[in-house]
Amino acid sequence: MRINYTLLFSCLLLFTIACKPKKINNKEENTLQTAVQSQPNIVVLLCDDLGYGDLSSFGHPIIKTPNLDKLAETGIKLTNFYSTSPVCSPSRVGLLTGRSPNKAGVYDFIPGPKKSEDNRDLVHMQADEVTIPSLLKTAGYDTCLSGKWHCNSRFNSKAQPQPNDFGFDHWFSTHNNASPSHHNPKNFVRNGEKVGEIEGFSSQIVVNEAINWIENKKSNKPFFLEVAFHEPHEPIASPENLVQKYLPLAKNLQQAEYFANVENVDIAVGRLVAFLKEKYGDNTLVIFTSDNGPETLQRHPKAKHSYGTPGELKGMKLWTNEAGFRVPCIINWIGKEMYTGTSSKVLSALDFLPTFVDIAHAKLPKRPIDGQSIKNFLNTGDLEREKPLIWAFYDAINERRVAMRSGDWKIMARLESENKVLPNIHNLYDGNEAFVKNAELTNFVLFNLKNDISESEDLVYKEPEVFEKMKAEFLVQYKDLLDESHIWVRNEE
Repeated sequence: MRINYTLLFSCLLLFTIACKPKKINNKEENTLQTAVQSQPNIVVLLCDDLGYGDLSSFGHPIIKTPNLDKLAETGIKLTNFYSTSPVCSPSRVGLLTGRSPNKAGVYDFIPGPKKSEDNRDLVHMQADEVTIPSLLKTAGYDTCLSGKWHCNSRFNSKAQPQPNDFGFDHWFSTHNNASPSHHNPKNFVRNGEKVGEIEGFSSQIVVNEAINWIENKKSNKPFFLEVAFHEPHEPIASPENLVQKYLPLAKNLQQAEYFANVENVDIAVGRLVAFLKEKYGDNTLVIFTSDNGPETLQRHPKAKHSYGTPGELKGMKLWTNEAGFRVPCIINWIGKEMYTGTSSKVLSALDFLPTFVDIAHAKLPKRPIDGQSIKNFLNTGDLEREKPLIWAFYDAINERRVAMRSGDWKIMARLESENKVLPNIHNLYDGNEAFVKNAELTNFVLFNLKNDISESEDLVYKEPEVFEKMKAEFLVQYKDLLDESHIWVRNEE
C-alpha cells in the first residue's frame, strides 16, 4: 500500500492547529489580570436603629464619633442616603437582594415562629433570593456575616434558609437583638452551633469575630464582610467608663447610656478600620450606615434608653417620613483614589448589590433589581437615578404609608378602601391580598426635599405641574410594586 505523505502531513497539520488552545493576546491577558487584581475587599458596617443625627459628623452636639468622622472626612459623607425600609427585617433583605423587600414578601420586622392568622410566622427570605454574598462568591470572594441576621422567623433551623444558604461562608449571628442585652450576650450562633455567653459588649464582640475570621481564613481571595451591629437598638448596655463620660452632659442615666452606646460602636469601627488599613490598606471598600431611623422613646416598654435623634428630619423609625429611612451613610475606599466630600446625591442601600457586582467583575442576577451601580459616582461624585425610590410600609405609624422620592421631590399618599383608611398591616397574604391591592392612593402631599428637609410645606397646590407629573409616576411605580409583591399562602397538609 502506497502512503500519500503529502496528504498525511496536511491532515496532521490541520489537526494540530484545531487542537491548539487559542492564544490570548497580551492585551486580553493583561485585562483579565487587571480585573482580578482590582477586586476590592468589601466591608459593610450596618447599625441598628441609628438615627440620621446620631453621629457628630451628622450634627449631634454631644456624642463623639471621631473614627466615623475621620472615615467621612477622608471619604464620602452622604446626606441623601436611604435604607430600603423604616424597620429592620425588610431593610436587611432589601440591602442583601437589591430589590424592594415587598417583592421578597418581607413587609415588617420578622417575629418568632408563632402561628398567626396573617401567615406572618411563615415570613423569611426565601431560598430563591439572590444575594450579595452569593454573587460575590461566583467572582471568587470569601464571605462572612458577623452580627444581627433577622431575615427569617426560624433562626438556626433546617425549616428555613440560614445565612450560609445565601452565600455566607462563615456566620456568627443572632436571630434579632443581642440578649439579654449588649453586655455579655448569650444568643450568638456560629455556623449553626450555639456559642453560649460571651463576655464583653456586642459591638466589640462582632468586630473581634470579623478580625479573627479574616486572619484565620485559609485563602488569599478577596473578601466580603458584613458586620451587623446590634447597637443602638434596645436593650441597651454600655461600658461604664463611657456612661460616666456622658452623664454630666445628658438629661439622665438612660440618655448617657445611649450616647455611650453610639460611641462604643465608633470605637469598634475604629479598631476594625485600623486593622483593615494595616493588613488590607491597598484596596478595601468600607461602607457604614444604618438599617432604619431611631426608635421613639417609650414607644414600647423596653424603649427606655431610646434617645436617638432624627436631626432635622420628620418622623422616627416606622415612619415613611424622612427620618424613618433617611439614614447616615459613609463610604471610604481605603487604598484607592476616589471622589471625596459631602454629597447630596440620592443613593440607596438597594444600590449596594449592583455596585459590588460591578466592581468585583461578577454578573447581575437574571431577575430585575431596583438599585443601580454607583461605581462611577465613587470616582466622579456624579449620579443620576435611573428610576425613583419607592416605599410601601403598611405598618407605618404616620398615616401616609406609601412614599416615593424622585430627584428633589417626594410624594406621599394614604391608602383607602371604601372611604376608609387601611388599618395597619404586618403582612400580605391570601386573606388580605384583594383588600390591599384594591385600595387607592389618596390625600397626596408633595415636598421639595432640597429646600425643605423637614417636610414642613405641602406643595401640591403651589406646584400643580410638578404634582401631576409626580402623581402619574407614583401611580405607575406603586402598581408595579404591588404586582411584584409576594403573597404568603399557608399550605395546610
